[in-house]
Amino acid sequence: MRTAGLISDTHGLLRPQALRALAGVDLIIHAGDIGTPEVLEGLRALAPVHAVRGNNDHGAWTRGIPETEALELEGASLYVLHDVKALDLDPAAGGFTVVVAGHSHRPAVDTRDGVLYINPGSAGPRRFNLPVTVGFLEIASGTARGRIQRIL
Repeated sequence: MRTAGLISDTHGLLRPQALRALAGVDLIIHAGDIGTPEVLEGLRALAPVHAVRGNNDHGAWTRGIPETEALELEGASLYVLHDVKALDLDPAAGGFTVVVAGHSHRPAVDTRDGVLYINPGSAGPRRFNLPVTVGFLEIASGTARGRIQRIL
């Protein structure tokens, strides 16, 4: 089994609570609105990082960050983007096991048409009354389970 740590919408704030929660994961997926390159550097100190660009990620430092990414992990196919409303493919028809997206700042784990959709919420500045959270994917033999962890 491998565990992917999920984080999104940091908006330049990498909280120590997020780093503690993600310590020990096999890899980290950042679902956009990173904010600064220092956020990615801090996460890379814990594990390899895959990141996508969010609607607030601008500037020269974002040029190498894709808008979407497809990953394989322990037999599971993951599709990562910032805003699930921008999803321009059918994940089930495309053979994806998991869709990871952020943007809304609302943590959620849901299964539709056999595909696990997970939004890790926001680990950055608090927005409205939403919790500050990260997520996790536990993957083994092509099967993925998602969970959300409140960090603040």
